[in-house]
Amino acid sequence: MTKVNFKSYLFNIVAILSVFVLIQILIANGTLSRYYVSILIFICINIILATSLNLATGFLGQLTLGHAGFMAVGAYGSALTAIYLRSNDILTGGIGLLLVSIIVGGLFAGIMGIVIGVPALRLRGDYLAIITLGFGEVIRVVINNLAFTGGAKGLTGIPRLVNISNAFWIMAFVVTVLYTLTNSRQGRAIISIREDEIAAEAVGIQTTRYKVMGFAIAAFFAGIGGGLYAHFIAFLDPNTFNFMRSVEILVIVVLGGMGSLTGSVMSAVVLTILPEALRDFAIYRLLIYSGLLVVMMIFRPQGIFGTTEFSLAGAIKKLRYNQIVSPRKKVKEDD
Repeated sequence: MTKVNFKSYLFNIVAILSVFVLIQILIANGTLSRYYVSILIFICINIILATSLNLATGFLGQLTLGHAGFMAVGAYGSALTAIYLRSNDILTGGIGLLLVSIIVGGLFAGIMGIVIGVPALRLRGDYLAIITLGFGEVIRVVINNLAFTGGAKGLTGIPRLVNISNAFWIMAFVVTVLYTLTNSRQGRAIISIREDEIAAEAVGIQTTRYKVMGFAIAAFFAGIGGGLYAHFIAFLDPNTFNFMRSVEILVIVVLGGMGSLTGSVMSAVVLTILPEALRDFAIYRLLIYSGLLVVMMIFRPQGIFGTTEFSLAGAIKKLRYNQIVSPRKKVKEDD
């Protein structure tokens, strides 16, 4: 590890710890009510969903419209696992039950991602989008007609295990894993497929393997996000995971920048808070929300960050550089 990378990691760790400590202080002194805490938990869930979709759509370059389907598989898989484990006194609660449940839900979603990805990823562009859109709707219809999922009535009796602490750290872990992956050798292979699949295959990259791998990892983490959602709401309605839910996640990715995890994090924060902030304008809320998105896409079509990542260490270094260079420029101008 180079000195620059060590400083960058250190700055990021300090920043994450600072945010967590600040949240805990605001909760302790009553500044953040339960309503605001629930918004923060939804932000964490949306960050997981957006960053996972960004891996498939932004970094891999495969347009998918069925991410809510993987979220549904993870949510129901996690919820049913937790109900089974608790009813049989294998695990009765706590962080252990949460971790086991969401990992099982994520594995179910990841396996489903492989099953769908192997045939679907042979297609490209609009055809892939249509296949994944159909998959998401099929999953919802199947869940609606299964007895053990509660059918159209929904699934109840799910243990409420999610709080702001475990949601925050799980989100931080997921983003860290995805960032590490995208900056690894496998991540560079995935990005090369996005840039030019034919050229990537010509230099020896196994494009099918990496496409399925990226798709499965994205599905796995979508399942993790679905599991957190299930154990926070404690009730699952199949209609929650419809086509519009997939579009909402895709909008977060596009707004933040396809190929930027930092952009997905920032846009998830903004697009989770914005609808809540506009509740006082209930009649015009959706109009204002949609209008802001349209304006953003007209003047900044590549998204907030495009394909770049925000670096706290880089920003501090640039600020210090400007502080040193600016006085020198001023002296030269005076001369």
